[in-house]
Amino acid sequence: MTTNADSAKPTRRRAPAGAAVLREDVTEAIRAAVFEELAAVGYARMSIEGIARRAGVGKTAVYRRWRSKLHLVLDLVSAIAVQGLPAPDTGTLEGDLLLLYQVTSRALKHPVAGQIIPDLQAEAARNPEIADAMQKALREGQHGVASGIVRSAVTRGDLRDGLDEDLALDLISGPLYWRSVVVRTPELPKGHLKRLAAATAAALRVL
Repeated sequence: MTTNADSAKPTRRRAPAGAAVLREDVTEAIRAAVFEELAAVGYARMSIEGIARRAGVGKTAVYRRWRSKLHLVLDLVSAIAVQGLPAPDTGTLEGDLLLLYQVTSRALKHPVAGQIIPDLQAEAARNPEIADAMQKALREGQHGVASGIVRSAVTRGDLRDGLDEDLALDLISGPLYWRSVVVRTPELPKGHLKRLAAATAAALRVL
C-alpha cells in the first residue's frame, strides 16, 4: 500500500546504464596539462600519453572527452575565445584602450602563452582546422572587445559614426601584438602602453 508520505518522496533519476560521468576536476586537470605540454614540447611532439601523465590520469580519461589531440587543442582555443577579455568601461577612449592594453600585455607576457601562441601559429599555417579555430578566437576575443571600445566611443562622440571598423580594429590590436608576439620584446619601455593608447586614439579619430 502506498502512503501519502511515500508519494511525496522525490523520485531519484538514475543515470542511463553505461553512461560515463565525466568529473569536472579531471577535465580541468587535463586542460591545464595541455597548456603545460604545449609549452614544454610544442604541438607536433605533444601526445595524449604525455598529457595524461601530466594530468595524473589514464589515457582513457582523455579519450573519453576528446578523440584526438587536434580536437583537444581546438576545444581549448575555442574556450579561450568564449572567455574573452573584460570589456573596458572607463568613460574615455584613451582609458578604454589603456585598460585593454594592460590586460592583454599581462596575458601575452605569461611564459606559457609566449611559447604556445607562436607554436600554434606555425601549426595553423599547416592545419586549416587550427587556423579556423585561432581566427575564431581572435574575432570573438580581442576583436570583440575592441569592437565594443569603438562602438562606445562612437556613442560618446569620441569617434565619428561610419568609420572603417576593420581598419580601426587593426590599429587597436596590431601594435601591441607586434611587439609582444612577433618581435617578442622582453619588457616594454616604461609608459609605453599609455603612449600607445594615446597614439591609437589619435589615429582612430582621423579615420
